[in-house]
Amino acid sequence: MEQYKQEFIEFMVESNVLKFGDFTLKSGRKSPFFMNAGAYVTGSQLMRLGEYYAKAIHENFGDDFDVLFGPAYKGIPLSVATVIAYSKLYGKEIRYCSNRKEVKDHGDTGILLGSKMCDGDRVVMIEDVTTSGKSIEETFPIIKAQADVTIKGLMVSLNRMEVGLGGKVSALDEIKEKYGFEARAIVSMADVVEHLYNKEVQGKVLIDDTLKASIDNYYEQYGVK
Repeated sequence: MEQYKQEFIEFMVESNVLKFGDFTLKSGRKSPFFMNAGAYVTGSQLMRLGEYYAKAIHENFGDDFDVLFGPAYKGIPLSVATVIAYSKLYGKEIRYCSNRKEVKDHGDTGILLGSKMCDGDRVVMIEDVTTSGKSIEETFPIIKAQADVTIKGLMVSLNRMEVGLGGKVSALDEIKEKYGFEARAIVSMADVVEHLYNKEVQGKVLIDDTLKASIDNYYEQYGVK
């Protein structure tokens, strides 16, 4: 596993973003782990987060894109932090763009924040995590309505590796099947388990034999076969 992925896993834990225990998700599923990207709140955290996203986007999609689109609301700071990091790490100026929940009719009018989209733009989308693909369902038509653009892919921070709404393949694979573009993650839960199993982080073993058994049981029920 690449060094930046190992660092990112520990960064999620240290930032209190990735937690282990007993959680009830919005879907009603009982999960032994939970991710809350809203816990990234400091300048140093957002700086590092943008760099991890930039490295993953660079690795998976290259530099041939023009706009980074982050759906409201969590996608707004993600897109801003990542375009800053992209400029710093790779010397390429990527424009950021996000949508508003409500159309603004005065001043900077319209539904978009940041850069406008132009015909021919190549767009990468960015989100924290995708469980069902619902947010993509909402934002995909918004993007396509702005201009004749090509969506190169979606980058999320964690692939939960669970079946999506269709009940057969993962949410990321469902996005590819439905919209025709790749959906990738900085790390997967398999990466997380591989890196943290019986390893101390901040003086504590987070995934011991008991928790690993809980995670294995969870994936027996909800995981991608």
